[in-house]
Amino acid sequence: MTTTREWKVDLVLTEDDGTTRACAKLATDDGTITGYGTAHCSPQDVDVPRIGDELAAARAMRSVARQLMREADSDLEAVGAGPGGAPGPGYGWPYTAP
Repeated sequence: MTTTREWKVDLVLTEDDGTTRACAKLATDDGTITGYGTAHCSPQDVDVPRIGDELAAARAMRSVARQLMREADSDLEAVGAGPGGAPGPGYGWPYTAP
């Protein structure tokens, strides 16, 4: 039986005097995970706002990904599948490409 879930990411970017800030919020079935990222334009670099947006957004989403992975690791350990669980051939669920 196939099950489909949809999680939404809300990403807000703010730029001020060469600094771009990003806030990424992932809404899951159990709550919200929030990550933050920043990017600074060096004075000797050409100011290309898109690059700051990309860097800050990537850093915010990387923060969300790290938090989500910690939650998954904790959940795996709770059911005995993590590194603290019973020894086995693998760790967690295998990755399968969509």
